[in-house]
Amino acid sequence: MTERQLIQEILNSEAVEYSFENVDEDSKEYTLLLTRQDQDVREVTTINDEIKKYFESANFDYQEELNPDGDADIRLVIKRNDQ
Repeated sequence: MTERQLIQEILNSEAVEYSFENVDEDSKEYTLLLTRQDQDVREVTTINDEIKKYFESANFDYQEELNPDGDADIRLVIKRNDQ
């Protein structure tokens, strides 16, 4: 499974809408914009905590920005940690 497929699988399991804002496959760093689906009543912090656990268990460094300027609920910068 490629890193991109793993990222998509994690995000699909959390039922959030997402887009890749920036992809640097050479450095294995990805910037993603996440948005709650219309019927999702979970708090942004709850969604972030759930997603963060999945990425950290898959050895990704995880930096989030909640409610960034623009249309997204969460902006993530994740990078695969090869250690």
